[in-house]
Amino acid sequence: LTRVYLLFAVGQCGNQVGCRFWDLALREHAAVNKKGIYDEALSSFFRNVDTRSGGDGADIYKGKICSLKARALLIDMEEGVVNEILQGPLRDVFDSKQLITDVSGSGNNWAVGHKVYGCQYRESIVEKLRKAAEHCDCLQCFFIIHSMGGGTGSGLGTFVLSLLEDEFPEVYRFVTSVYPSGEDDVITSPYNSVLAMKELNEHADCVLPIENESLFDIVNKIQQMINSGKLGSTVKPKSLVTSSAGGAKAVQEKPFDAMNNIIANLLLNLTSSARFEGSLNMDLNEISMNLVPFPRLHYLVSSLTPLYTLADVNVPPRRLDQMFSDAFSRDHQLIQADPKHSLYLACALLVRGNVQVSDLRRNIERLKPSLHFISWNQEGWKTSLCSVPPVGHSHSLLALANNTCVKPTFMELKDRFMKLYKKKAHLHHYLHIEGMEQSCFSEAIASLSDLIEEYNELDATKDGPRTDPPRLKIAV
Repeated sequence: LTRVYLLFAVGQCGNQVGCRFWDLALREHAAVNKKGIYDEALSSFFRNVDTRSGGDGADIYKGKICSLKARALLIDMEEGVVNEILQGPLRDVFDSKQLITDVSGSGNNWAVGHKVYGCQYRESIVEKLRKAAEHCDCLQCFFIIHSMGGGTGSGLGTFVLSLLEDEFPEVYRFVTSVYPSGEDDVITSPYNSVLAMKELNEHADCVLPIENESLFDIVNKIQQMINSGKLGSTVKPKSLVTSSAGGAKAVQEKPFDAMNNIIANLLLNLTSSARFEGSLNMDLNEISMNLVPFPRLHYLVSSLTPLYTLADVNVPPRRLDQMFSDAFSRDHQLIQADPKHSLYLACALLVRGNVQVSDLRRNIERLKPSLHFISWNQEGWKTSLCSVPPVGHSHSLLALANNTCVKPTFMELKDRFMKLYKKKAHLHHYLHIEGMEQSCFSEAIASLSDLIEEYNELDATKDGPRTDPPRLKIAV
């Protein structure tokens, strides 16, 4: 049975990232699948539907590609972005049974997204979710892409997350959450983010936090490198990691496209092992099993390398080693963090392209002495090798670290929340919504404070004797 994944794009940011992901995923499969046969790799994210019979066409499991439909639900309470997708080159990949939209938006208010639209659209989401799940012979994992700062992404996004737990408790829930920067133009984003964090703490199996600020820095760095000519003739000016060059889109790129492309590439690398052959395959469930020793500490810091497209295909080993070094350097992290100076609970390396197991082992041994691993998990490495590299690259690496360096991100969020909350600023916008009490705020900030405290306890063990936080209790 092929393992398949269902993707939920919620809110404006979620749908824009989702759009880049589907575009790049199709391009990756097209580069490998020259014969146009519906294969296992494609079936992980796409159904093959015979639309000629009219109505709800039957799925075709073998043979030629008829009409590919993404295994996804697009949800947004403002229909702008979803309409753009439906009028764009990806329109055939989705149909009306996969969309849930409204016109008025959530007004940057978590309570509107979670309480109002959650109730209003619950039945519709459940029905479409079950329909989508019926087409999956072996449903492996749910992906949710959303942002934390707005109303729909944070509110309805986390509502969908808890709904998935209710309906399919045994299927893993991976969440890609985009965190707002300190200079965010949404004044209520600290409230929305902290209210959403409580839901992520309770209902997600793995969260990949991403900060807008980091993406912005990465895009700027790449532009500077390309414009300064520092990289010489080996770099193509259009980096596939940040640009949609050669993709289905011929329209003018928007400022966020480059940033969204980085997140889309993260998801492509994360799922590459499930979609393509490789000498060391990694199941997504294994990430959760191996990288999350304590249930609440399920936030994984991701880094991606190389961030620019190299023109030469014969890669000197030095560059391969550089790729591994980069993955642990500050500049390549997708949040503002430095994992090297914090404590690792575990680390996964997902490598793509023409890389040998020996290269992988050599680099782990080389880097190990400079990384602080928790005393009881010194061998906490999980590795995967996928033979198909991203389009335009000869190799790539995604590193996922369960590391206490996420703590400053959460502390900063808490500070920004408290600045507003102490003055009771903007609270009335939330409290007039049915089902929203002041206790929702105090519980959310308590949940975040507890999480920070758990990271503090682990950090305290970095140099001294350790006391373990409570482990999962297994009932016999």
